[in-house]
Amino acid sequence: MRRTDCSPRRDWQAHVESLGLVWHSVGDKPYWDESACYRFTLAEIETIEKASAELYEMFLAAGQHVLDRDLLGDFGIPAFCHEAIRKTWNGEPAALNFGRFDLGYDGAGPPKLFEFNCDTPTSLVEAAVIQWDWKEAVFPSNDQYNSLHDKLVAKWRAIAPPPGASALYLAHIADAAGEDVVTTAYLADTARTAGIDTRLIEMKDLGWDSAGRRFVDLDNMAVDAIFHLYPWEWLVHEPFGQELIESLNTTLWIEPIWKMLWSNKAILAVLWELFPGHPNLLEARRTPLAGDHVRKPLLAREGANVTIFKGGASVAESAGDYGAEGFVYQALFDLPGSGDRRPVIGAWIVDGEPAGMGIREDGPITGNTARFVPHIIEG
Repeated sequence: MRRTDCSPRRDWQAHVESLGLVWHSVGDKPYWDESACYRFTLAEIETIEKASAELYEMFLAAGQHVLDRDLLGDFGIPAFCHEAIRKTWNGEPAALNFGRFDLGYDGAGPPKLFEFNCDTPTSLVEAAVIQWDWKEAVFPSNDQYNSLHDKLVAKWRAIAPPPGASALYLAHIADAAGEDVVTTAYLADTARTAGIDTRLIEMKDLGWDSAGRRFVDLDNMAVDAIFHLYPWEWLVHEPFGQELIESLNTTLWIEPIWKMLWSNKAILAVLWELFPGHPNLLEARRTPLAGDHVRKPLLAREGANVTIFKGGASVAESAGDYGAEGFVYQALFDLPGSGDRRPVIGAWIVDGEPAGMGIREDGPITGNTARFVPHIIEG
């Protein structure tokens, strides 16, 4: 695993925009950064792939452990959601069941899990489409660890809404950066490729028909199946949170509510309890650790409210609005690189199958302005 400089394509901004990546820059600095790339050996890719598959199996065991021991309250999950989580976990309603393991990896030791982004994972377009297109243009003779697009299309085909159902709705918020909009549009494209009729809808335009006891769109059409790029911990706290639970009997929600188990960082402590010393895990507990460690809110996003402790003192922290829900404490993994060139591997998985990876660079805490840097496989 090594980082090398590359020459950006002269028209790279216009080109990635044509493929859907409209948030390619942050101010005058690139978010999509093709001035460099990471080069991996096939053996290193196989190491990441194997770790992803094994981590998925451990998450299955951890989820079952939480339910068997009735630990949902320890996750801060509202009581009115507990039965729905149990029912969907056991009933396995149709789901993409995709996500991104964020890993620390230096090419020497085993990849280490930081967290699992599996409810509303982003950096999807960059990983699935943009970096593959870059590779084909710049390194056509090299390979890339990337089957994400094909696996998403195949999974949509497998879970297509039943005959007679209305179109598949894909819901998002109108974020200023456009990331959620474009991510949802990309997922709609993969669903259409799989032969599914799709409709994009903003979350604010989703309504509850109190007479019909159904969610509906602005035309009062029943919503039979909906993908939501909007986290469950926000959904259940909306004014319609109780009705949402009721709607699980009539509406297919993708991803399912049991994803609240895996997207909550309290699961990291459960993983360590079940698999202490596993080579792909960092020690994680709900109480502070004695050595160098990181404190993370259970539900934070984009690296918010993270604090790094070294030698008993805080050496780095990020701002945000999270923390009231509680924290998890995880042993520190020193990322390779220096300054704002410290890579985090985003290893994608679709229904248990490893599907590729993306790499984001930042300082010691990876935040929402981290750069996305493409990769290739050598040899």
